[in-house]
Amino acid sequence: MLMRFDPFREVDRLAGEAARRPSLMAMDAYRQGDHVTVHLDLPGVDRDSIDVTVEKNQLAVTAQRSWARSEDQQVVAAERPQGSFTRSLFLGDGLDPDRIDADYVDGVLTLTIPVAETAKPRKIEVGSGQAALTS
Repeated sequence: MLMRFDPFREVDRLAGEAARRPSLMAMDAYRQGDHVTVHLDLPGVDRDSIDVTVEKNQLAVTAQRSWARSEDQQVVAAERPQGSFTRSLFLGDGLDPDRIDADYVDGVLTLTIPVAETAKPRKIEVGSGQAALTS
């Protein structure tokens, strides 16, 4: 039996699967100084529908986007995902979940997470060792 390989067929299949899956919130995260900043894309989301919760070391962001179509609208295309979106992040022990700040501007939710005091670099004084030599 002869089988023909078509690489574009596989790409088309994967693209179709991705289009059917609910969209995740695109995210960028980086550490700068004594805090971690996380940017989550939430275009078209009403600020009042955004919910940020922390339980133990799990941070969850939930948002709702909906389009209230009227009966006289004839939809030509509807490609933007609607409904509820959730993104969960694990916060390591080096972050302080009690002091997270959240701000939503121009469709981007920015979370600022401080580094915990116990995780910050600290100077350790080195002794001379004289006490150990005399005993």
